[in-house]
Amino acid sequence: MSAAAEILVPGSGGEGAALVLTAPISFWGGVDPKSGRIADVRHPQHGETISGRVLFLPGTIGSSSASAVLMELVHNCHAPAALVLHEPDAILLLGLIVAREMGWETPVALRLGGDMFDAYRGKRVSVAENGALTETA
Repeated sequence: MSAAAEILVPGSGGEGAALVLTAPISFWGGVDPKSGRIADVRHPQHGETISGRVLFLPGTIGSSSASAVLMELVHNCHAPAALVLHEPDAILLLGLIVAREMGWETPVALRLGGDMFDAYRGKRVSVAENGALTETA
């Protein structure tokens, strides 16, 4: 399986196991910035780590602090290998933009139709800087 996605925020390409979230998430209080684990006990993927994974986000639950949490994840080396969003979230993506301005290596953030997410569930995915997603062995 391969697809071309729209680049929302340029960054480093990466590879990792896909983590396709089944529900929107709040980064503020929902993700531990020190470990990259999903901390929200009400979230279906509670306990999973987003660190080093290709994170497919069906949506986010808004908080103006989401950008700070994502920036902390980048700084703490617990950011996802790439972010794939169904719809852009300007507040969340601001964390990547600020981290890049600080000179930190950031993952690429992409937009891909949510109807494509399930094709990557349980797979290893390579994400290129140009927005190409490819299932790897």
